Amino acid sequence: MTLTVGTTNIHLVDSGQGSPILFLHGNPDSSDVWSGIIPALSPHFRCVAPDLPGFGRSTAPADFDYSLEGMASWVDKLVNAVGIAEPLHLVVHDIGGPFGLAWAVRYPHKVRSVVIMNTVFSSEYRWHLFGRLWRMPVIGELVQALTSRSGFTRELRRASRKLSREHIHRTFALITPSVKRQMLRWYRATDPENFVGWEDALRIVLTMKRSLVLWAQHDPYIAVRFADSFGAASVEHFPESGHWLPVEEADAVAERLLRFYAAKA
Repeated sequence: MTLTVGTTNIHLVDSGQGSPILFLHGNPDSSDVWSGIIPALSPHFRCVAPDLPGFGRSTAPADFDYSLEGMASWVDKLVNAVGIAEPLHLVVHDIGGPFGLAWAVRYPHKVRSVVIMNTVFSSEYRWHLFGRLWRMPVIGELVQALTSRSGFTRELRRASRKLSREHIHRTFALITPSVKRQMLRWYRATDPENFVGWEDALRIVLTMKRSLVLWAQHDPYIAVRFADSFGAASVEHFPESGHWLPVEEADAVAERLLRFYAAKA
């Protein structure tokens, strides 16, 4: 389905009934990242998974605000637009982390629990090679223009060895010129220094909410030490998995989420 959220037109998966779970994907992905997980949870929960603004099949204006305040505001508009009126379970991966965790900081009363997978919300982080290149004017555009499907496949397989070529090719097919432009805008708006203050506020929020980190250790983009940076109640490691944990280990992640939600606070 497609939904208008503020100035954005958003492709959305909305499946199941029950307590709501909001899934926020990463770069350069779409809600397809959750396609192996949602079927296991939708018999018990309402699963809402958007393509983030400017990514996948969603569109956003050229001046969309990718600041932490802007992303938090957009997530809140989305929550209101889909009619969620009760505290929800939040699940984030990669750039879905800054979107969702900034929202959790600003609207903690709307959060029931938080699950975090391989993302960054720390002022101590330093960008990986592609992040540094994408942040550079002209160079970022050149890197995007020179990225072929074969090169894209090699890079994703380097970061997540168990990703199928079919999944990678479907992801690549959704990276339109518009997505490339918004991807560069997101990276250029996101300096780790922006997390100063926010990271401390998140730790406070997570002392009041049920929280879990699921961390894939074979991640060339985010060092394993950042798994402990959020202040979550529990951290579980996947030593044989890469950055795209929700795709590589969809069954295991779904099973772990079901156990987490079934446990008493």
